[in-house]
Amino acid sequence: MSVRRYLALTGGVGGAKLGLGLAQRLGPGELAFLVNTGDDFEHLGLHVSPDLDTLMYTLSGLSNPETGWGRAGESWQFIESFTALGGEGWFNLGDRDLAIHVRRTQRLREGASLSVVTRELNAALGVTHPIFPMSDAPVPTRVLTADGPLMFQHYFVRERCAPAVTGFEFHGAAAARLVPAAADWLADPALAGIVLCPSNPYVSVDPVLAVPGVRAALAATRAPVVAVSPIVAGLAIKGPTAKMMAELGVPNTAVAVAAHYRELLDGFIVDDSDAHLAAEIEALGIATIAAPTVMVTLADRTRLADIAIRFIQDLESSR
Repeated sequence: MSVRRYLALTGGVGGAKLGLGLAQRLGPGELAFLVNTGDDFEHLGLHVSPDLDTLMYTLSGLSNPETGWGRAGESWQFIESFTALGGEGWFNLGDRDLAIHVRRTQRLREGASLSVVTRELNAALGVTHPIFPMSDAPVPTRVLTADGPLMFQHYFVRERCAPAVTGFEFHGAAAARLVPAAADWLADPALAGIVLCPSNPYVSVDPVLAVPGVRAALAATRAPVVAVSPIVAGLAIKGPTAKMMAELGVPNTAVAVAAHYRELLDGFIVDDSDAHLAAEIEALGIATIAAPTVMVTLADRTRLADIAIRFIQDLESSR
């Protein structure tokens, strides 16, 4: 019997939490990750990949448990010295984290692709599950705001999400290509299910879907596609999702998230606190279940992973 495979689409902190739970239940031959790189940018001459690194640190057990991003036991002597010299300090680079960015930049300048460098860095930190950047080509997210367009990290970190959002652009997406290894995983007949992790739909998952072929592959696959809502009782557990939805004139509800993904989904998982919304989501043609989706502990993460896997299997068996 062939190995049944799963693919998880994810952004940063929220998605990485479920990613860790899935990785506790599925081996490296059974689970791969397709990760947003719209957040990538060049800073101080270095190529920084925040979402790739958040997942890498999470799966390697090196992530900072208090922030969900960056490395545990970090020190900040470089950035403190740099800002004391008059350098930009709005984007913190920890001393341990800095080594990752320097090595990535070095390898990219040597001609290695981002997918190859990602594989090398993860292997060096002991991560065995395949992690694919959505494209080897840059597809930077531009946040359109009432104050003008901003690159994502300028909006998210420098401006602390303060400007009102009016839309998003994924620059270069039309010319980008899905990395071949991810395309092969998506096309594998053994693909059993796809999970859209509880990441921001607009700036974590949509950039991945903007890469040519990804949306079409998800719409065409026979494997059930299940999403976990990043909105719980009208609030985002992490990040500016709810704020963005309000500014875009979209109700900040799990129903609106399900509608956003409507043509791609077979199933949707809402938090227990939003169980009363299940019928409204099912009216969109999407099977819906309620479960505890707030992930504080490792047990929370693995429990939600078990629920997602079982839901996919139930959807498959009901066909």
